[in-house]
Amino acid sequence: MSASTHPADPFSSPAPVLSVSPVVLPAPDRVVDLEVRVSAPVTGNDLPVILLSHGQGYSNHLSSLNGYAPLANFWAAHGFVVIQPTHLSSRTLSLDPETPGAPLFWRSRAEDMKRILDQLDVIEAAVPQLAGRLDRSKVAVAGHSMGGHTASLLLGARLTDPEDGTVVDLADSRVKAGVLLASPGRGGDAVSEFVAENYSFFLTMDFTEMATPALVVAGDKDTSTHLTVAGADWHADPYVLSPGPKSLLTLFDAQAARTPDALAVIFGDRAKSVFANFSGPMTRARNRLS
Repeated sequence: MSASTHPADPFSSPAPVLSVSPVVLPAPDRVVDLEVRVSAPVTGNDLPVILLSHGQGYSNHLSSLNGYAPLANFWAAHGFVVIQPTHLSSRTLSLDPETPGAPLFWRSRAEDMKRILDQLDVIEAAVPQLAGRLDRSKVAVAGHSMGGHTASLLLGARLTDPEDGTVVDLADSRVKAGVLLASPGRGGDAVSEFVAENYSFFLTMDFTEMATPALVVAGDKDTSTHLTVAGADWHADPYVLSPGPKSLLTLFDAQAARTPDALAVIFGDRAKSVFANFSGPMTRARNRLS
């Protein structure tokens, strides 16, 4: 494989970005066809791919292919092709609440990401400016909140389907790295009563088989009491409990200005007090995705 002529580099000058939506991927076994947004730099070849899975919430557009525009644009401007699906859980689709898998469609979400990888030829045909420019050997998955759960499954996390009791393995070997943003943590007694009663698939979430390299991002004030009784540390579970190569980025609430030497990053087994010197660990994390 030749070296990229437009290497992904978050610290380089941004390139102009091309963004196209909706690109429609045929999905005859899905309630509706899968729509995605594709964002990419206008120049360069051998571009790595990031699949970005949206979260679940009350916003009409954040939880869809139209969300996370600053993040998607930043990644695209620095050499990545970013593909964002609208999952069936999106409010923009206004699906019947009795649709099988509703309301969170946890399995369908992961299948959406696999479908995208299966249909990269369709995407290239729909966006002619991308033809022949993707490096399909370099694919990362990123997800926020419920999207982090989706990403975790693709990285190797397992759960037991509450409908039939089978252990579900949705890991995809085409995905080489992941970024989990405020992702849900372990199940069992860590989840709230509301989650246990309404979203029982969370109860069996297991990270012990999540072996694909991952960057886990969590906030020290993100207690998510509607989801967990374990406090903010719950969102770090994918880092703490997974065996694969991993890094943890903890975001502290307004702490940087007050205590610039406070612990900001755990990279592998090494802790860094680097609010004032942040670029090194992030450069290494970037290199895993590029």
